[in-house]
Amino acid sequence: MTIPHPPDEHRLDHVSARDKAEILAQALPYIRKFHGKTIVVKYGGNAMTDPALQQDFAEDVVLLKLVGLNPVVVHGGGPQIDEALARVGKKGTFVQGMRVTDAETMEVVEWVLAGQVQQDIVGLINAAGGKAVGLTGRDGGLIRARKLKMVDLKDPTIEHDVGQVGEIESIDPSVVKALQDDQFIPVISPLGFGKDNESYNINADVVAGKLAEVLKAEKLIMLTNTPGVLDKNGKLLTNLSAREIDALFADGTISGGMLPKIGSALDAARNGVNAVHIIDGRVPHAMLLEVLTDSAYGTMIRSH
Repeated sequence: MTIPHPPDEHRLDHVSARDKAEILAQALPYIRKFHGKTIVVKYGGNAMTDPALQQDFAEDVVLLKLVGLNPVVVHGGGPQIDEALARVGKKGTFVQGMRVTDAETMEVVEWVLAGQVQQDIVGLINAAGGKAVGLTGRDGGLIRARKLKMVDLKDPTIEHDVGQVGEIESIDPSVVKALQDDQFIPVISPLGFGKDNESYNINADVVAGKLAEVLKAEKLIMLTNTPGVLDKNGKLLTNLSAREIDALFADGTISGGMLPKIGSALDAARNGVNAVHIIDGRVPHAMLLEVLTDSAYGTMIRSH
């Protein structure tokens, strides 16, 4: 996989020495504050498919590790799965936003997520100077799962069978902690295993949220294809409490594809993760700018 150079406007060569010093001075208090803390990053959307943004993401993760933070990456792979299914003549079907996963689809999901996508990310981070290690939920017994019971949104007496889609039963983070302590950057595919060693496909937002809780992460960062949470007039809401989010659910401001994302973010914020950032993965180096500067590149949800 060749890694292209980012376009000129994304490069830092044109930044003057004085500006660089300013940037570093601004980052210092944040580096001090978050030193030794865990940051869980959900990696998806454009940031994952645009080569220049892939490069930015890998550099950001490596830099966070170098300044003493502990990034853990959880990735999705919806478009890549659709592409692979099309190659074997299958079309993805969805019920209430969840991919129906029969045994054949599950095989494709496993080799796309744990093979292709995960290894691409590991390669990108390593090429940027980090030491990434790929994991699935099976490694070290990381994610134990059970079959997701999906109740119909309109009629609660109906239950949809979506196949090998899982919900998390428990997470054992010891393998992640062991890698972190040894300067590695874990890259996790959202695949779990059941009591009979069967495989489950789990929503990556849910895995990232749960993992952030279990690791007692300082932050959960979700890279998306939107600027963050917008109000009814399309204006970015940069700073929200869990209570304010509930009000946005109630009046319908938050709906559609944002629901599972915000749901996972909210659970994490309520269960000990200090701040959840839903940020625009289409902005070069959005993650670094959000964590280490005063600027807002998305929505921060505070735990209180």
